Amino acid sequence: MTAAEVVSLRTEQDEKVKATSLWREAARRFVRHPVGMAGAVLVTLLIFTALAGPTLAPHDPNEFVDFAARFADPSRAYPMGLDDFGRDIFSRIIYGARVSLRVGIIAVSIAAVIGTVLGMIAGFTNRLLDEIIMRLMDILFAFPSILLAIAIMAALGKGVTNAMIAIGVVYIPIFARIARGATLSVKEEDFILASRAIGARDRHILRAHIFPNIVSPIIVEVTLSLSFAILAEAALSFFGLGTQIPDPSWGRMLKEGQTFYQQSIWMSIFPGLAIMLTVMGFNFLGDGLRDALDPKLKNG
Repeated sequence: MTAAEVVSLRTEQDEKVKATSLWREAARRFVRHPVGMAGAVLVTLLIFTALAGPTLAPHDPNEFVDFAARFADPSRAYPMGLDDFGRDIFSRIIYGARVSLRVGIIAVSIAAVIGTVLGMIAGFTNRLLDEIIMRLMDILFAFPSILLAIAIMAALGKGVTNAMIAIGVVYIPIFARIARGATLSVKEEDFILASRAIGARDRHILRAHIFPNIVSPIIVEVTLSLSFAILAEAALSFFGLGTQIPDPSWGRMLKEGQTFYQQSIWMSIFPGLAIMLTVMGFNFLGDGLRDALDPKLKNG
């Protein structure tokens, strides 16, 4: 083993030990972060509700429980009342959580994977490729996010699957910019230079060294983007482009509640509360993770 290889190996080992220590310290800071913990509780409740939906819901979300009692106010039998078809709003809220969470996770996964890869390539490779990638991202950034999502869905068609794709495409530039900026600051570190000195390939450096050191801001952005993705899905469903009848969606329920607000205000209140608490939960969680992973941002 050459001297350069020994130096590289020691540098990598020191970096792994340092990274482990930083993650443990971040976990301790997060546990002591009240806002972040509140967000974690709300997100945990959302995930539990989505996973246990069939068990928690007292009725099928599309069942006409009591058509004669439609627009019924909340009661012991129907905690959130009945809608215009006599369906149980509580059951539809629970099943709507499954739709929102699934759309949010898949859409953000699309954006995070593609955006992070593009950002790492742009920040690590030659200037020409960097310019091409980032100018494409700027073009996507030039459009308001909801209008761009609507335009994509106009081309792809209605439906929850196309909504996931549209929302995912809209958020790719955000992850690309974050990954590029973090890559630019990391690629000149000593352990990267040591890996290059022993002839490590760019693909290995990106996978083994660059990505582990830029993952913190990506995690924070994933958490924050989940809230906006869920909000975007609700907006698309409100406009009739996302989740289609008869599947329950918080955005579509808001639209129905707007139509019948004079007969029952509860049809609007409960879906609105569900969206608000979910978005608030992910934002709180993202704030807590940001302050835990990079405490300098909190004091800056």
